[in-house]
Amino acid sequence: MNYREILDQLRLHVASVFHAKSDFRLIYHNLNHTEQVVENAIKIANHYQLSDEDFFIVTAASWFHDLGYFFDCSQHEASGAGLAAEFLKEKGLDEQVTNKIVKCIMATKMPQQPEGLLEQIVCDADLYHLGSDSFKERNKLMRKEAEAFCSRALDKDEWRIKTIQLFKTHHYHTSYCQNLLNAKKAQNLAELENKAEEAEKATVNHSGNSPAALSTEKNIPLELKKEKKKKSDRPDKGIETMFRITSGNHQRLSDMADNKAHIMISTNSIILSIILSILLRKLEDNPHLIVPTLILLVICVVTMVFSILATRPSIPKGVFTPEDISQKRVNLLFFGNFYRMSLPEYEGGMLKMMEDRDFLYGSLIRDLYAQGVVLGRKYRLLRVAYNVFMFGIIASVLAFITASVLVTL
Repeated sequence: MNYREILDQLRLHVASVFHAKSDFRLIYHNLNHTEQVVENAIKIANHYQLSDEDFFIVTAASWFHDLGYFFDCSQHEASGAGLAAEFLKEKGLDEQVTNKIVKCIMATKMPQQPEGLLEQIVCDADLYHLGSDSFKERNKLMRKEAEAFCSRALDKDEWRIKTIQLFKTHHYHTSYCQNLLNAKKAQNLAELENKAEEAEKATVNHSGNSPAALSTEKNIPLELKKEKKKKSDRPDKGIETMFRITSGNHQRLSDMADNKAHIMISTNSIILSIILSILLRKLEDNPHLIVPTLILLVICVVTMVFSILATRPSIPKGVFTPEDISQKRVNLLFFGNFYRMSLPEYEGGMLKMMEDRDFLYGSLIRDLYAQGVVLGRKYRLLRVAYNVFMFGIIASVLAFITASVLVTL
């Protein structure tokens, strides 16, 4: 089966349908969107190094996934799947492959529930833009299309809220898209939530100037006013997202540093065991190898020492005082500052921190800073270890070569 030839015919067929069935309302779900989805699917498929058949399945499904908008907007996935099955049957494609393409198209129906890698790839390709720089532009086109279909202007704030709901219910299915797009998706969501919060505050401020709003405000029970104030004092979603992403990045960098140190320790342990078990026994018969062996031995030991120092934990005293809490100078988010305290003392400190916005943000900032300081120390020591090992191995090899040449002379 020549999949490449069928794909070429399929691409021309889909493009001809888009041009022949041109609908001015399809501002977002047009040929440009389909081509972008195909491009995204190819990018993800190449990462997973799919077979020719699987590559054909995800690409063909991406071409047909939105073609049904011209025939049945409410059930466009089923309509597109039917068009794909009809076209592929004419081309003599195997029924089993056609069924997989149909399932990939149907998997894009919201809420997405793909089964297997191929369906996951098509679903992630379809909503790839949620985690990309093109999200704002694509979201505006989507709103304009919705306005064209309902023949009325849609409120921006209402549309923003629906978009936020989409973000919160959606998640990328392939690990490739999760690693590549989740950070930008979180940033896009944070911007939407910030704008929604600003719009809500502006509405509240505006309505608060009217007599009706003031009279309504007066009739609100005191308990509800306090509850409303507590909610308004909670951390902004965008700031929370920033702290979460930064802390996660620090954690991944710390894991990478520990893995690098582990590599150095393991490598040099093997070299040391070889030196102690083999080379040292032969030094009596080969005295010219004493200096090169000692150089290699010292290099391995020094490298191991710096690698161990990079991963060796340092733990603070683990206690804090009421004065530390009142002056907001203790970071209760790090276990090293409270592990020797009793549960009631720690719980009381945490409650005070959560009630105080400045204390909470200050603790988060101190926690990120402390993580950065630890990372800086780790990577400095690791750099020394790698430099010692790199240049030391070169020096050892040159020493062994020199010693061997001098003996032969």
